[in-house]
Amino acid sequence: MAGYFSIFLVLLTLTSGLIWLIDHLVYAPKRQARIALAQGANSAMLDDETIAQIAPQPAIAETAQSIFPMIAAITIFRSFFYEPFQIPSGSMMPTLLVGDFILVEKFAYGVKDPVWRTQLMDVSDPERGDAVVFKYPLDTNVDFIKRVIGLPGDTVVYRNKQLYIKPKCEAEQTETSGLNCNEFNKLETQLINQDEFFSEGVAEARLTENLANVSHDILINPARPEQKMAYYQQPGTRIDEWVVPQDSYFVMGDNRDNSKDGRFWGFVDKEKLVGKAVFIWMSFEFEQDPDSILPSWVPTGVRFERLGSIQ
Repeated sequence: MAGYFSIFLVLLTLTSGLIWLIDHLVYAPKRQARIALAQGANSAMLDDETIAQIAPQPAIAETAQSIFPMIAAITIFRSFFYEPFQIPSGSMMPTLLVGDFILVEKFAYGVKDPVWRTQLMDVSDPERGDAVVFKYPLDTNVDFIKRVIGLPGDTVVYRNKQLYIKPKCEAEQTETSGLNCNEFNKLETQLINQDEFFSEGVAEARLTENLANVSHDILINPARPEQKMAYYQQPGTRIDEWVVPQDSYFVMGDNRDNSKDGRFWGFVDKEKLVGKAVFIWMSFEFEQDPDSILPSWVPTGVRFERLGSIQ
């Protein structure tokens, strides 16, 4: 839907701009000529109402002239700078909750055209720990948000609900991004609580995970077994191991037992990246009572304490 809306904005901008330009270059001079002729035949100055009757501006041209600057500004801002997104699921809990509205920095990893998404300019590469929005590899009409776990060349293992990363290193390099080279690094975790989030009546453990130089919170459901038989099987690797290809990234949701991520469908190509999630600008609660007459999509409150930067 986001892709269709981008195309709609671009078409609306081009159409309104073209109508305004044609009117300005072709028809506006003719209207001015009629006004000048009428003014020459009258000794008194013509008022605005009379001018509008003599040389009226077509309604479509007037509308295009009024909306073009605003639509053009929105299109440029949304296409190249920041785009708002709404979090629809709990796959990134506890970092992002259902009802969070976020801003995605579109230029973080490069400048793309808003229609064909061709890379116009490189800016930087994603870093391990970034929360990224990307086109879902199995359906590019859908936008997903997950966290970057593995960079190109990394080997990632997720076993017994524990992450291990063997980073790609240059020759004679002993450490990169806080990880030791030529070995699997077990990512450290620390239990925060186990009474804040529940799934199917089971208390989920909230832990802080140290992902190289980035610390963020994750959720683990101790009662839910790993779905290894559904994992994406990369040729030449074990069932819970993945080697990240060049110009690709391995991503996972922070809600580890409730996220269909790279473990299940593979890798995200760099060209499918939309941007980096950087800020929560609004957060609504949708906790309706069972006997409430309000539709489920009507907010019941605002979580002001959640507004701010995304870790």
